[in-house]
Amino acid sequence: MPITASRLREDIYKILDQAIETGQPVEITRKGTVLHIVPEKRMSKLDNLRVRTVFVGDTDEIASMDWSSEWSESK
Repeated sequence: MPITASRLREDIYKILDQAIETGQPVEITRKGTVLHIVPEKRMSKLDNLRVRTVFVGDTDEIASMDWSSEWSESK
């Protein structure tokens, strides 16, 4: 359902945030013309993460390591 330009002006940030979150386009009517605000592409927050090398080696090796000398019971 199209909204008016006045309605957009009243709640522009709320309307834009809603379009970003839902991915749904917003239709605005102005002087008999319908305009669309459409998010270009909905990106996952995970897409912004950089690939990191945290552990180099065999993960099975670390699972079988004896950590008892490094661990102490807290008092």
